[in-house]
Amino acid sequence: MPTLADYEPIIGGSAIDELREVAARLMDRHIVMVNSTRSGGGVAEILARMMPLLKELGLRARWEVIEGTEAFYRVTKKFHNALHGRPEAITEEMFRLFAATGEQNAARLDLQGDLIVIHDPQPIPLVETRAAHPSAKWIWRCHIDVSNPQPDVWNFLKPFILKFDAAVYSAAPFVQRMAMRQLLIAPSIDPLSEKNRELSPEEIAVVLGKLGVPQDEPIVTQVSRFDYLKDPLGVITAFRRVRRSVKCRLVLAGGPATDDPESDEVLHRAQEEAHGDPEIHLLMLPPNSDVEINALQRASAVVVQKSIREGFGLTVAEALWKGRPVAASAVGGIPLQVKHRYSGLLVHSIEGTVQAVKQLLNNPDYARRLGENGREHVRQNFLLTRHLQDYLLLFLLAGSSEDVVSLASRP
Repeated sequence: MPTLADYEPIIGGSAIDELREVAARLMDRHIVMVNSTRSGGGVAEILARMMPLLKELGLRARWEVIEGTEAFYRVTKKFHNALHGRPEAITEEMFRLFAATGEQNAARLDLQGDLIVIHDPQPIPLVETRAAHPSAKWIWRCHIDVSNPQPDVWNFLKPFILKFDAAVYSAAPFVQRMAMRQLLIAPSIDPLSEKNRELSPEEIAVVLGKLGVPQDEPIVTQVSRFDYLKDPLGVITAFRRVRRSVKCRLVLAGGPATDDPESDEVLHRAQEEAHGDPEIHLLMLPPNSDVEINALQRASAVVVQKSIREGFGLTVAEALWKGRPVAASAVGGIPLQVKHRYSGLLVHSIEGTVQAVKQLLNNPDYARRLGENGREHVRQNFLLTRHLQDYLLLFLLAGSSEDVVSLASRP
């Protein structure tokens, strides 16, 4: 696992020094991160890379994961869809199961700490135990797009949320009208992880060969969970229209997440839509297929992210960091990463996706400039070290009535 010193060639020594200075004010502070899975999805990925760095900086950081039945995760998937604005039929029995699972986890988990950070809705009922930890500060970290949530689900969760000391979102449109402290922190990627480290052309060729993806034509790739909100069926439709005038092949690559029971169903629908087309490669990758994803992104002429809703979309930042031209939906946190016609192309429809992909395939110099701009944009804004500093400032802020600027600048 990398140490802070390993990031110095990327972000500079002064940025590392700033991290150590802020962390010195938090020495021995006990931080507990809680989420719903250790593998699959961006939250688990971020925590796996961040926790060792928090410990290196002198914080006592611990990562707890809730447990639940298959029925519980079916309910939380429905909550997830509903909070993103996709209509779901939610019953009182589902609400009861959600709350009961929270109570069971509260009895099982060690929530002793100075700061408790609850990630996303699944563990949110744990805040009911805060009376047993009167000195702790509780923070709800919302990674999803809740700009237009289904009212019954939001109204069920809101009383839990209001018991937190602060709520943190990835983008400004997600912030809700609530009488509590609300802040913005963008997610990040780790440039030194297996998913993002440099790969040689030979390494890329070996991986693609194992995956059965030829490099004889330009590759268009979307990396994401097999999730209706990622619109893999729309990607297939767009690809077929692109291919009428430009030779290319499509890769839809994703992996399972233990807290997402819907992925097999979506993969099956995508397989039906593909009809065995040899130019469409549907890859359900096993857990920890980081090098495979890295190679696919680096081998791609264009990376797409045609999400219908998106909290942030770490796969966009991953592709931009690799200098790949990106065409992505103008939803959620994606416009933070893709500045239209500067670091990529934003799209609003299937036809818009078609035109953007064709433009990038037909204009390689333009595509290369967008990719170069995208890499620098990610370097400045969406690397793990910036995210780490934001969390350190958040931890300082949670224990103070002062603003972040004064805390950060105090000698």
